[in-house]
Amino acid sequence: GRVCQHPVPGNADGPWRWFACSLMPAEPCPPAQEIRLVEASPLTPLPLSEVSAGYSLSLATTSMGPASLPRWCVWVQPATGNPPDRWQARWLSAVDEALDTWSAHLPVVRVQDPGRAHVQLLRRRPPRRRTASGWRASNGRSRLQIVRARRRGVWRFEPKVSVLVSPELRAPVLQATALHELGHAFGLWGHSSDSGDAMAVHQGKAPVLKLSERDLETLQWLRSQDARFGVSEGSETQD
Repeated sequence: GRVCQHPVPGNADGPWRWFACSLMPAEPCPPAQEIRLVEASPLTPLPLSEVSAGYSLSLATTSMGPASLPRWCVWVQPATGNPPDRWQARWLSAVDEALDTWSAHLPVVRVQDPGRAHVQLLRRRPPRRRTASGWRASNGRSRLQIVRARRRGVWRFEPKVSVLVSPELRAPVLQATALHELGHAFGLWGHSSDSGDAMAVHQGKAPVLKLSERDLETLQWLRSQDARFGVSEGSETQD
């Protein structure tokens, strides 16, 4: 906190006493007053660059730069029932472990209100997708949208991500799936060719439950890139 100077009561001119005081921190995840969709699924290949790290050359970007924020606000779908059934409890435990892993390397704030979140984790089986070889099921899926959000009277461009993680998985696979999909949500829109990376397109026999050095190098590179997300466009009222 700061050290503040206040006059002794009843004597505005002094003598002065010093008191310890603190500044109220700004609310890290204010609620959205209004959200307007700009573009859904806006990803395009990242332009080739001589400066890269990890598997950054395989990442996709947007017209406003990498879909990255200085700080992420995350909402996790809560369980129903008190206590929750063992399937919901298992899903929450696996998702919490994955979220804690990412939180050790970038600022993440858990919120109780989905209207405050940039990322929403949903306990839901992803719908099957049609491919050239037929219909394909997946354990998890992430969907990105670009939105303009007004919070505390200030407009900003933000990535808005819905993450679906199926509850019908073994616990280690649940955690590995959540870890992988959260990597997409936090801006790693691409895959590694190394099966030991959390963001591998195909993982090995054992589910990957930790971030590799290549995962962390790529994340650090991503967060060093210029982007327009999270930058104030000006305020309607005094913030």
